[in-house]
Amino acid sequence: QVVLQESGGGLGQAGGSLTLSCTSSGRTFTPYHWAWFRQGPGKERESVAIVSWSNSNTDYRNSVKGRFTISRDSAKTTVYLQMNSLKPEDTAVYYCAAREGRIVVSALHAPSSYENWGQGTQVTVSS
Repeated sequence: QVVLQESGGGLGQAGGSLTLSCTSSGRTFTPYHWAWFRQGPGKERESVAIVSWSNSNTDYRNSVKGRFTISRDSAKTTVYLQMNSLKPEDTAVYYCAAREGRIVVSALHAPSSYENWGQGTQVTVSS
């Protein structure tokens, strides 16, 4: 069994920065894809950032491009989300997700593509 645990959420100010981390524990686990999703109040869960195997292969939703950076450590068991220039609309519960097997690019942003999820961490950005 794999357990994903997020940390680093909290209260941030508009224009400020926060860094989220997500670490896996349990059985040996080296996912091909790591992702961060978020879900705001009354909204559907949406993908934020994805890293596929190496840190040179990333994808972001348009609203966070240039502000957020996803990365994974060399052991590929921890993923980070560096969030800069925060905006109030970034307020949401942020979830890390991971998938062991490689999938097509068109499926990367679908929550159903990921078998493993963290419990979520709240990020609140004040104006």
